[in-house]
Amino acid sequence: MMIYIYNDYGGTHTTSLAAAYHLKQLPPSERKLTKEEILNVKYFNKLTHDDFGKLIFHGKDENGDSVYTIGRKRNKLVVPAMRELILLLQEKHRFNEKIIFSNTSPTVPLSMSIGGFFSRGLKINSIGVPFLVKGAQQCCDNVFRLVQNTKEMGKTSFNENVIIMENELFK
Repeated sequence: MMIYIYNDYGGTHTTSLAAAYHLKQLPPSERKLTKEEILNVKYFNKLTHDDFGKLIFHGKDENGDSVYTIGRKRNKLVVPAMRELILLLQEKHRFNEKIIFSNTSPTVPLSMSIGGFFSRGLKINSIGVPFLVKGAQQCCDNVFRLVQNTKEMGKTSFNENVIIMENELFK
């Protein structure tokens, strides 16, 4: 069994889209997502400041693997610290699930950053949500490909128990 953890700054936009694609709750990327599809994604633009640093469970995929997201803010040490804790648990307590951290930040377009600032930061949804929808439509193909790449890494990396994917090629 595996655990997938999609992570980025806020943990509520591209990570929620990634989890939804991973769990096949969104159609494959042949077309742009509609406003309704985007706004109906579980946790999309719904998490608050209190949710930062929390692992949010989204469900189990077709293989029975768990899918989570986490918002790490600007703290680049969250994922490495979690990796070290997992390695400790694996060594000391025979915890043997493979874990993949996949960074969705490289897929975030400027319009989504602007939308997140207005909607989550300033609580002005009337300005932020249209930017978020436009941003999600701009990046949905990249997020879909990132998820496919992450799932492929899960199938092929047998010798590592904890994998951190920065996904820089999706910029």
